[in-house]
Amino acid sequence: MSVLKQKRTTSKAEFINTANQIYVETINFLTRLSARYSRLIAEPVAKLAGEIIDHAEKANSIFPSDVQRIELRKAHLLEARASLMALDVRLTHVYLILNQNPEGAFTTSKGVAVKSNDAIEKLDKMAQNLGELIDKENELLKGAIKNVSAKMKS
Repeated sequence: MSVLKQKRTTSKAEFINTANQIYVETINFLTRLSARYSRLIAEPVAKLAGEIIDHAEKANSIFPSDVQRIELRKAHLLEARASLMALDVRLTHVYLILNQNPEGAFTTSKGVAVKSNDAIEKLDKMAQNLGELIDKENELLKGAIKNVSAKMKS
């Protein structure tokens, strides 16, 4: 039997799903960049998005049964959050750089440059989608860190 929508709560491991969404959205965005930007920007940004997933998965796989495991889980959660904040800064830089020359920012699958207005629309959509996901993940990770810290005290 399913739970009514208004009665649902956020899963304690929801930060994993959100980290995966951030990674997929980031890679989708980066693969649409023109070659002139992608070779400079894509790899370090994709790496940060991957680090979020890696640390979130590592933290989730550690059952907090003793002090050492609790500390290790918390360390991975903190690393995931640090990578998330770094990704946020990098994506802001990408947005600012691409906004300076939006017409040269994206190409279609056939190699044709995307028009300036369409490129600005893509950039704004990317900023909105990823910004919301990053904010959500930040709150989820802070909550997970708080829960682990509470386990350490008890």
